Amino acid sequence: MTLRGLILGGLIAAILAASPALAQRAPAGPPPTAQAAAPIDLTGQWVSVVTEDWRWRMVTPPVGDTASVPLTPAGQAAAEVWDLAADNAAGVQCRAYGAGGLLRLPLRMRITWQDAGTLRLETDRGQQVRLFYFMAGTPSEQLDGFDAPLADGQAPSWQGYTRAQWFKQRQTRGLGFGGPPPGPGGQLRLFTQNLLPGYLRLNGVPYSADATVTETFNLIEHGGVSYLVVTTVVEDPANLAVPFVTSTNFRRESDRRGWSPSPCHTDAPLEPPVQAGAGH
Repeated sequence: MTLRGLILGGLIAAILAASPALAQRAPAGPPPTAQAAAPIDLTGQWVSVVTEDWRWRMVTPPVGDTASVPLTPAGQAAAEVWDLAADNAAGVQCRAYGAGGLLRLPLRMRITWQDAGTLRLETDRGQQVRLFYFMAGTPSEQLDGFDAPLADGQAPSWQGYTRAQWFKQRQTRGLGFGGPPPGPGGQLRLFTQNLLPGYLRLNGVPYSADATVTETFNLIEHGGVSYLVVTTVVEDPANLAVPFVTSTNFRRESDRRGWSPSPCHTDAPLEPPVQAGAGH
């Protein structure tokens, strides 16, 4: 046998020998559902932990108080003429309860699985429901999966249309100074569009129908308590000069007490149903 034949025969033998191992590594059946693939468990009831921005979150701020929001001149002008009575008369009092500002309100929320591919978030304040539709596939290690089209024919709404993606995070020991061993982890990433015009704050700080909302949900365990950190980025070419970024904290509750649903607020000032601070 020639050298070439020996080499070819060896390659064929190696492939045949490896084929059982390759078969074992091949995926069996369809990928797991979003629920089965979840790297973290976000289900349960959560309460706001308000440790910052009290003057904008716990009461209705005065008209024109837009401090720390990077508004365009058009956005600032709209905020300065906000009229609650006009909103009530027009039936748009839910503008402050849209996806762009909802989770900044002091509230309780419940997260459940509506089905194996759809996560459901309900709030007691404003009685809003958000649905997070997961893209097919297992958790990604890159946050780049939001190019799927909107649902055909869906009308704009306060909560818009939200695409969801699990993101796998590689846990480390930090800066090399010990700590727990690396383990599995992850976060939820959301991208929302198809919104009705809404408010970033209760006093009429606006975002338009062209706004998009990108969020990440991170779970933190500390002292036997689960905390949820929601980082929100609102982008709106009409009203925001640059993206508006906030970080909002929640604590998981051990039972379902305290749930007190109320419709979108129609009177001023706001009377928050949730006490603020980590101890409440």
